[in-house]
Amino acid sequence: MRPFVHLHNHSDFSLLDGASRVEQIVELAARYEMPAVALTDHGNMFGAINFYNAAKKAGVKPILGCEIYVAPGSRFDKSPNGSVADTNNHLVLLAETDEGYGNLVKLVSAGFLEGFYYKPRIDKELLAEHSKGLIGLSACLKGEVPQAALRGDMPKAMKAAGVYRDILGDKNFFLEIQDHDLGLSDETTVNTSLMELARKEGIATVATNDCHYIAREDAEAHDILLCIGTGKKVADEHRMRYPGDQFYFKSSAEMASLFQGYGEAYDNTLAIAERVNINLERKGFQLPRFEVPEGESVDSYFERVVQEGLADRWRLHGSAIEELGRHSRSDYDRRLERELGVIREMGFPSYFLITWDFIRFAREQGIPVGPGRGSAAGSLVAYSLRITDIDPLEHDLLFERFLNPGRKSMPDIDIDFCEARRGEVIDYVTEKYGRDNVAQIITFGTMKARAVIRDVGRVLDIPYADVDRIAKMIPATPDATLESALEEVQQLRDAIENEPQIRKLVESAKRLEGVSRHASTHAAGVVIAPKPLTEYLPLHRGSKGEITTQYDMRNCEEIGLLKMDFLGLRTLTLIDNCIKMIARQLGVQIDLDTLPVDDKKTYDLFARGDTFGVFQFESEGMRDILRRFKPEKLGDLTALNALYRPGPIRSGMIDDFIKRKLGKVAVRYELPALEEILEDTLGVIVYQEQVMQIASKLSGFTLGEADMLRRAMGKKKAEVMQAQRAKFMAGALKNEIPEKKATKVFDLMEHFAGYGFNKSHSAAYALLAYQTGYLKANYPVFFMAALLTSEKQNTDKVVQYLSSCKGMGLEVLPPDINESDLDFAVVGEKIRFGLAAVKNVGVSAIESILAARQKCGRFGSPADLCEEVDLRLVNKRVLESLVKSGSFDAFGARRAQLAAVVDRALDYGQQVQRERESGQGSLFGDMGGVRRSPELDRLPDIPEWSESELLANEKATLGFFLSGHPLDAYQTEIGMYTTCDTKSLLDKGEEGEVAIAGLIASIRTLRTRKGDAMAVLRLEDQNGSAEVVVFPDLYRDSFGLLSNDVAVLVKGRPEIGEDVGKVLASKIVPLDEVRQREAGSMKVNIALDGFFEDTLPHLRELLEHHRGDCEIEFELAREDFRVVFRPHRFLRVEPSPDLVTSLEAMCGEGSVELSRDRLPSSG
Repeated sequence: MRPFVHLHNHSDFSLLDGASRVEQIVELAARYEMPAVALTDHGNMFGAINFYNAAKKAGVKPILGCEIYVAPGSRFDKSPNGSVADTNNHLVLLAETDEGYGNLVKLVSAGFLEGFYYKPRIDKELLAEHSKGLIGLSACLKGEVPQAALRGDMPKAMKAAGVYRDILGDKNFFLEIQDHDLGLSDETTVNTSLMELARKEGIATVATNDCHYIAREDAEAHDILLCIGTGKKVADEHRMRYPGDQFYFKSSAEMASLFQGYGEAYDNTLAIAERVNINLERKGFQLPRFEVPEGESVDSYFERVVQEGLADRWRLHGSAIEELGRHSRSDYDRRLERELGVIREMGFPSYFLITWDFIRFAREQGIPVGPGRGSAAGSLVAYSLRITDIDPLEHDLLFERFLNPGRKSMPDIDIDFCEARRGEVIDYVTEKYGRDNVAQIITFGTMKARAVIRDVGRVLDIPYADVDRIAKMIPATPDATLESALEEVQQLRDAIENEPQIRKLVESAKRLEGVSRHASTHAAGVVIAPKPLTEYLPLHRGSKGEITTQYDMRNCEEIGLLKMDFLGLRTLTLIDNCIKMIARQLGVQIDLDTLPVDDKKTYDLFARGDTFGVFQFESEGMRDILRRFKPEKLGDLTALNALYRPGPIRSGMIDDFIKRKLGKVAVRYELPALEEILEDTLGVIVYQEQVMQIASKLSGFTLGEADMLRRAMGKKKAEVMQAQRAKFMAGALKNEIPEKKATKVFDLMEHFAGYGFNKSHSAAYALLAYQTGYLKANYPVFFMAALLTSEKQNTDKVVQYLSSCKGMGLEVLPPDINESDLDFAVVGEKIRFGLAAVKNVGVSAIESILAARQKCGRFGSPADLCEEVDLRLVNKRVLESLVKSGSFDAFGARRAQLAAVVDRALDYGQQVQRERESGQGSLFGDMGGVRRSPELDRLPDIPEWSESELLANEKATLGFFLSGHPLDAYQTEIGMYTTCDTKSLLDKGEEGEVAIAGLIASIRTLRTRKGDAMAVLRLEDQNGSAEVVVFPDLYRDSFGLLSNDVAVLVKGRPEIGEDVGKVLASKIVPLDEVRQREAGSMKVNIALDGFFEDTLPHLRELLEHHRGDCEIEFELAREDFRVVFRPHRFLRVEPSPDLVTSLEAMCGEGSVELSRDRLPSSG
């Protein structure tokens, strides 16, 4: 049979319209023995490189194209004219040559950058400018020619076809014939008209199938995908849909059967494919030109700045290094010469200079830069250029882990900048290398297992409670898939087997899992090119107007572009703010470059686990490990940072490591030669670099070869590992290492390679952790103020850190209109709230208040404030928020009184400012203008808000309770009956039962599939919030209790959530009833010296009156003896507040003790 070539295919990069993965399209084309296949996504080329690579690998010719949108007039005309569909026509363009590919890139880019109006559009003028090397097809029914034919306007169809033929060339425009087996349909009408047009005008035809999914059985899943994209339900009658189930990737036989009467159109698919000849193989690295001083080459300038940088480093640290005796200056010189040689040989001096330059700019502008991240910390060149701040020799880091001369690839240096000022560095790079040459990188969000269940469930209109139940059966891990969940979770398999609706949900979701859902801007990636980026790749404009590449990060690197990661790290902002506060208020200048790394107070802090707010070390699990391990040096922090990951934790590596540190497990080495490599990690292979060092020392691998071994171990490819094992064994035997020992060492390396971490990255982040720990240990009040400022937008974090301040003995003062700055500030040994923490008070309003305070001094009343500030910014809403938050408490009045005079103060301020602007006040001096009536400052005699109102207003304006907390009254109950709080809940896993207390902050009511009501609560305590799921039976039993701001105790099973702790509730009890409902026993202490016998009948009567399920005992005591007495075992009580109060009235204050435990058996 004559082969057919599909020239009209949509992948999932036709976002929420295509359900085929690029790899599936190529795989099916190869299986059908088709010589070529095209990719023509809607308006974009997102998948072009992935498609090209996959096709090349499969031995199928890739045809790169796009179904573009053509504006009816100018692409710049974006005025509404009819429906959205009328603003664009479809046209399929295929790149025939390399020049055609370049033109397609420019057209698709312009669609987003110039012509975007609902869709990325070009126009015929632009198409004419970039028509060379392109083949055009008239597209589906949405094409300009088919649309005119469908309306019966053949003159217009002929004219449109003629224009496209004139633009693209006689042999380069084809009329597209499609048959999706729809019977007597619009398609039939159009095909008849197009064949007539082809005959009259001599325009060739071509057969296509508008492929939107891979197989016929995917039609329903594709329809669900359309609903996800359009926000509709499948059951909605009036919505976009594809008729039938024929928009799939058909075989040559199926296409031949459909187009029996269209031989030329069928044959032209192959004819077009044979014309296509493009080559996207990388033509070297596309590094931008770095301008060097006159008379210097890039290489000579690079070497000069590196040598100067090392000299600066040595002046600062050389004497200390030599004193330690581990390294000499000649060691550094030899290492530097080796690195310089590799970098020159690989052609990367420009790369390092570009990086050095923008980091230098950041430092000169006072923008904090991180000490390094990733493998770049292993480079002495990077250290000399201050790209990193980790000395690779002192930390035993390997250059080859960063840049391997045996593997030709661009260096990869990721840089952390202060989160608040990262954009300034990107702006600098953009200006330096040209706006057309720099862009951020696109990234694609895909439908992950849990998310796709929720998406599909929503459009199938399955009750939320059922969808939520199924979604939560899927493990909340980044790599979880529906397939793996089905293997691991019996409940999920049972649900599919027993519930037809759930079976359909999961089967549909499986077909869509992994499909691209949306495009967004990568958090850090930036590309820099030597010429305008459209010479290399297509560009995209994001939803916020930002320009990004259309190729993702990996594709950008594959085509040879320079990719940099500019990461924003809040910790750097925190450290910078803290150091500035210390300098401003104490006059102490802290230089991170010379910070001692042996500070005892800092390591004591780590050993106590007092690391809330300390970078990388603040989780409960890590704090527990710190308390057990008790780190004593930076290397300990580096190792713990590397080990605190799921793999090492599950394998028991951390427990073993701690036991070795404490001397409970002996440290042994398989070979004496391993001691030097593994001594710092107590004989355990913790780092990838150690695997490389072992291979080098024992088997003679070069470090470059050792890096290849490390990579092979990570990928676990059997045939590659077999070859590497043989090579290692041969080298080891050559070095006279016994075969049995060599085998055991290789097995150890292979085992630990699965857990090994990049030491360079761990060391850099351990240094950052040490710096934050140093500031917290030595300047705690400044550190906590800076920490609170850095998290001021995250209410849960602020609550946690306020609780931490309390535990540290630091007082946090409320916001004060006369004392507060914009952010949290240090006042003596206390922290003052910043006004920026008050909701509804914007930065502009605060700046106006601070400027007025600077000019006029302290405010005496709301009227004083309103007289001086910009009332367009400081309006009624702002003033009310300041009152409710306590910011006006300094005026010495009740908050209710202050709220009552806001309108009066505003009116007065507006009058004063109007007259001041008119000049009236200055004409009459002190006697003129608005007279300030005594009534203005007189406060109404009204009572203060209730305590609950005061706290509620604080919560509304600050996001939390500040002057107190509704749970404060229940501290005894919380101490007795809870097992964790909202913060520690996150570390509980999913085993056992927990008891947690809090205020109900919100209630979301849902319905199960059966129509039963249930709820999801947000529970808040002094440390944060948690989610509580209340299933129907408990919801019915607790319905009267579930209201906002009610304090409750929740018992249930913990569940791992994405962001917050979760509890599947089994019991909910009001906190003010928890003693009587949860107490297991009561003890009454009676001092016989003051107890009268006639009290006994009253005591007996009281107990009888309060019968319940709580066991009771009495401890009778006087100076010379003490006895415990239990009443009859059938006498149990209900320990209500009334009973406790009455007992203490009889037996003495504090005589009653409640316990949640039952009394021990008496024998």
